[in-house]
Amino acid sequence: MTRNTRLTLAAVVALILVVVVVLAVNRRDAIPTAETAGGTVDPAVLVRDESHRLATATDGKVTLVEFLDFECEACAAAYPAVKEILTAYEGQITFVVRYFPIPSHPNAELAAHTAQAAANQGQFRGMYEMLFENQSVWGHKEEPQTEVFLDYARALGLDMDRFQRDLDDPATVARVARDRADGEAVGVQGTPTFFLNGSPLTDLRSKDDLTAMIDAALAG
Repeated sequence: MTRNTRLTLAAVVALILVVVVVLAVNRRDAIPTAETAGGTVDPAVLVRDESHRLATATDGKVTLVEFLDFECEACAAAYPAVKEILTAYEGQITFVVRYFPIPSHPNAELAAHTAQAAANQGQFRGMYEMLFENQSVWGHKEEPQTEVFLDYARALGLDMDRFQRDLDDPATVARVARDRADGEAVGVQGTPTFFLNGSPLTDLRSKDDLTAMIDAALAG
């Protein structure tokens, strides 16, 4: 083997290693398959008493859970479909939101804290909608978007002194961390990840796929 051949092979190996590392990092932001969850998961981990519910069905027959990151573009893309589903299946399904901020998103953790601080004043849904509908304004900015989020809190009419205290409260940080830990425990690897009656939905391609699965669960 000539010296040039050895150098060429070394360069190819180095390139392969770089590609592997990049793919591994990017998988954290990819739409997940939840392959590691396998079947159904422990409902006590998937939905806690403190979990945020945007809809509740009295019969408890169908529960849809979403682990999300407010700065995730795929989550924002799914948001309109989720709103339509909440309207179409009002009273028929329970819909639960869990926090799963992705570390590579600079304001994801702060956005989750913002939603939780709003939730402490009964405005989780209002802030949830505000964050997704304005994601293009605040998302993927390297500097903290605290002032932007404070403006959202003002627009929702929140008690600003309490909101700012809750935003920085260690209890808020711990609350978000508990959701993320539960997500990791049930195999979440990215966002959005949906679970229907405890089973991870791995083949979602459109809203129609999700509604078909919900219809099947309601009929079952």
